[in-house]
Amino acid sequence: MLGPAAAAGGIPLALHPAMTFTGTSLDLVRLADCCFGVTAPGPVLPIAQALVVEMGGEPVVVAEQDRPLYHAALAHTANHLVTLVAQGLDLLRGAGVDAPDRVLAPLLSAALDNALRHGDAALTGPVARGDAGTVTAHIEALAASGVPDAVAAYRVLARATADRALAAGRLRADDAVALLAALAQPPRPA
Repeated sequence: MLGPAAAAGGIPLALHPAMTFTGTSLDLVRLADCCFGVTAPGPVLPIAQALVVEMGGEPVVVAEQDRPLYHAALAHTANHLVTLVAQGLDLLRGAGVDAPDRVLAPLLSAALDNALRHGDAALTGPVARGDAGTVTAHIEALAASGVPDAVAAYRVLARATADRALAAGRLRADDAVALLAALAQPPRPA
């Protein structure tokens, strides 16, 4: 992807901050201590890294062929988190919670901290426990919630969580059978 820049005589380097932007002055503050994916040929790599350091960021070398995966990882994590949180806010409002952001903020902060520190060992909840009954109740409640795509998102993420919990030894294989069956069943009519 940097080939055209090099062919035109430019220094082929890419600096990609691992950050979301708002279009406000807050963005400048967020760049400090932010990691930047840095891609450049060997001779100019130190220049690219120095540019990031001068901006107050931390350079992380990403090979040219790995740039799409790097970007996919960032977009998958950040953008889908926004969708997940927005769905959670909608669902809590539907449950009559007046300040859903207040309810979710400490939970999400703790979950993010635990995930970054412990990876799959941070998995908790009914999927990691293999609690098929609770998962079934969740699917039924989500189906009745009126929040678009909530059931589909729950099923996909619960399945991915079950797979990770199984691989990490947090979910027993015999508990996974009923759980996976519950995830595959359509919700019962209300």
